[in-house]
Amino acid sequence: MAGADTDLIAGLDPEQLAAVRAPRGPVCVLAGAGTGKTRTIVSRIAHLIGAGHVTAGQVLAVTFTARAAGEMRTRLRAMGISGAQARTFHSAALRQLRYFWPRVVGDAPWELLETKLRLVGQAAHRAGTGTEREALRDLASEIEWAKASLVAPEDYPAAAARARRDTPAAPELVAKVYAGYESLKNAAKVLDFDDLLLHTAAALEENSEVADEFRDRYRCFVVDEYQDVTPLQQRVLDAWLGRRDDLTVVGDANQTIYSFAGASPRPLLDFTRRFPEAAVVRLERDYRSTPEVVSLANRVISAARDRPAGSRLRLVGQRPAGPEPRFAEYDDEPAEASAVAARVKELVDAGTPLSEIAVLYRINAQSEVYEQALTELEIPYLVRGGERFFARQEIRQAMAALRTAAGRPPEGELPAVVRQVLAPIGLTDEPPAGGSARERWGSLLALVELAEELAAALPDADLSRYVSELDQRAQAQHPPTVEGVTLASLHAAKGLEWDAVFLVGLTDGTMPIQHADGDDAAIEEERRLLYVGVTRAREHLALSWALARTEGGKRYRRRSRFLYGLIPDNDPVARIAASRQREMPRQAMARGMNPVRYCRVCGDKLVGTMPVKLGRCESCPSDLDEGLLERLREWRLERSKGLKVPAYVIFTDATLLAIAEQRPADRAALVAISGVGASKLDRFGAEVLAITGA
Repeated sequence: MAGADTDLIAGLDPEQLAAVRAPRGPVCVLAGAGTGKTRTIVSRIAHLIGAGHVTAGQVLAVTFTARAAGEMRTRLRAMGISGAQARTFHSAALRQLRYFWPRVVGDAPWELLETKLRLVGQAAHRAGTGTEREALRDLASEIEWAKASLVAPEDYPAAAARARRDTPAAPELVAKVYAGYESLKNAAKVLDFDDLLLHTAAALEENSEVADEFRDRYRCFVVDEYQDVTPLQQRVLDAWLGRRDDLTVVGDANQTIYSFAGASPRPLLDFTRRFPEAAVVRLERDYRSTPEVVSLANRVISAARDRPAGSRLRLVGQRPAGPEPRFAEYDDEPAEASAVAARVKELVDAGTPLSEIAVLYRINAQSEVYEQALTELEIPYLVRGGERFFARQEIRQAMAALRTAAGRPPEGELPAVVRQVLAPIGLTDEPPAGGSARERWGSLLALVELAEELAAALPDADLSRYVSELDQRAQAQHPPTVEGVTLASLHAAKGLEWDAVFLVGLTDGTMPIQHADGDDAAIEEERRLLYVGVTRAREHLALSWALARTEGGKRYRRRSRFLYGLIPDNDPVARIAASRQREMPRQAMARGMNPVRYCRVCGDKLVGTMPVKLGRCESCPSDLDEGLLERLREWRLERSKGLKVPAYVIFTDATLLAIAEQRPADRAALVAISGVGASKLDRFGAEVLAITGA
């Protein structure tokens, strides 16, 4: 046994080894991205079995995807472990429910619904609300959130308000549809996937015989991705455990990105409160990514506000050095996509396999321009986590409507005609309130923008020519599906990794998504989503954004607020922005005018005392160096005491804040800050620049 154990632990680092050999009982493994958590989990299971603490058949390991569960089973088999169960929560619950159903319910097992849309549609019709497919999908998602959060229909309006849900309809109407759906489902004696968990928990909670038999069978539990557990899944886990504590959980609060579906990192963060004697192990050695990628990831997540103590993992790269992450700004999305496609071709020509390259975006509607750019360079690709653009239901419906309209087209310019045809199927003037309806709207808007492109290139193009163009594009985009560049949303990329990753479309309003504004918790989840994207890259990482959506369009966008403070000072993108900022006041002064100040973030004219002092609009994101601000305050306090004057006489709080944000590198940059005049520059300039590191 000693020899087998030696083979088992060979190559584990000290922290992984501590997790594997932790005593039987509650164990919490805080595992950062790329730290070898799956290997650690299966090694711990094998160690517990090999040491005689449990038999293989007494182990139940659960995770959140069938792929992850399958990988765990494969690794266990490779270690010679057979009999240990590795399943998703739903798969484990289905297996248990089928076994216990005759004893608990008594009649034949109820059938499992493949999709809830039909019954949701019936309930929506009875409630008097819309039954369009997109509306039903949003209602179904909201019902799933409610059940995952253990919220009953009658409690839904209050719970939705507390959670600040972006509801697809009035909360009272959603509650009515939810109640109707549950009634129809029970009358038909069918179960949905959430019922598997609810009924399993109830069977164990309410039937002591069933609970005793289950708990006699399974003695040891392992939960992966514990930061994604929902209240319903936690209830099932509690029912499995009973009063026992033989539980190992593995998670990373920095990768909590499914709060919209009811997931919460709170059980992970509160684990030691529930189990004060729990062993806690932190895995921070990153074996996936180069130190350069790891450094950027750390800087992304360290800017998060109010990070709980249990989430403060700081990754340490273990791989050899690699290329620095690239940042790029483009005039418009087609230019961004073309540049990405060209860089993909360079990587492929240099030997990177197509399957080791990914283009990641915030929402699926962003994929079309990248599909087109890759197709133009004859680069195969695969769309993960979403249908190909021209295969989407709303696009097929739109193309059918456009073909019909082409026979007798409405009067007007092509873009206006296309918008008119698409209006009845969901293209409103303003975007809808979130969910799949928003994605549908974005896809339809992309068709209007294609019409604008065609009209710009061929002013005489009519609707028939436009439909022909769409057909040609759709027909051309059928690359091989065996080997190709991955196109995926950031959510769909969770748990995956590639040699080269392109994070695209990083503009405010997309990353973070527009409907997250005004909600600090939602903004921080968006930041974690970017962190997940960064940590998918092993070696090559590129981050980019475009100032306009369409070619030649108005350049009104700003790069994501999450990128401020990340771009190195010597990066061309940063140098161009800084140069533009410096030139504006100098040109005004050369004309003998009071200099008009412009925002160093968005370039707009600054209005008001505080924006001028800070050098940015109040609505633009701050890139404050909090450590520098604290050092400046300490210096000011010492100087004010020495000079026996109030602190504000040295510099006001606002001026210190502006210095800490703008981090002037020389006397010219320092004196350009409002509140730093010539006399103060002479008196304090050298000291301030020494503090800023200039």
